[in-house]
Amino acid sequence: MMGADASLARLMETLGHCFVDPSLLEEALTHPSDGNAARPDYERLEFLGDRVLGLLIAESLLHLFPAESEGSLAKRYAALVCREALVIVAGRIGLEAHLHLESGKERERPSHLADSLEAVIAALYLDGGIPVARRFIERYWHSTIEDMSTPPEDPKTRLQEWVQAHGLSLPTYKIIEQTGPDHQPTFTIQVEIQGFPPLSASGSTKRAAETKAAALLLTKIDGGGNDGR
Repeated sequence: MMGADASLARLMETLGHCFVDPSLLEEALTHPSDGNAARPDYERLEFLGDRVLGLLIAESLLHLFPAESEGSLAKRYAALVCREALVIVAGRIGLEAHLHLESGKERERPSHLADSLEAVIAALYLDGGIPVARRFIERYWHSTIEDMSTPPEDPKTRLQEWVQAHGLSLPTYKIIEQTGPDHQPTFTIQVEIQGFPPLSASGSTKRAAETKAAALLLTKIDGGGNDGR
């Protein structure tokens, strides 16, 4: 097994930055469950990293799409800073192999990867400033931004806009089942609108399950399903 110093050096190479203070990166990789009193966990850095990522993504979008409205930029922004986008980048840099967490906890759990990646961004910012954080974000978010030929439409937003356009009440979402352990739950959520039978979907977070359920209902609507009216 690769030693701690070698593992850290390999991650620095992937990040494209040699840390002056490697303890910042160690902190960014430490889950609260790690139990090492000598090493703080990543929660404080995660708080900062979320803001750094948001600032730099917003800055990039302003430069890359100068003719777009605030609403279109907001849709792109939401898709680029969400948990799913963070997990994709975490996978690209192999972050799960470097996490410090309690034995038995799932390294690949999306929340662990997303939270730690935000902390890594904060560590890059604190150690090298905005230019270093910007270089990392541009490198690993560039392909995702390029793939967005048009602003992405969130299924929940699209569904809400559809019912409003048709004079219907807003969609209702409710949890119908929660399974799995507390550290890795699965939520099943049902969505319902007037004139259509309720549909449900599952996800690792409530938002993910709601999004999937809304997407299923939109597929039924777009397919010309009988609306019962």
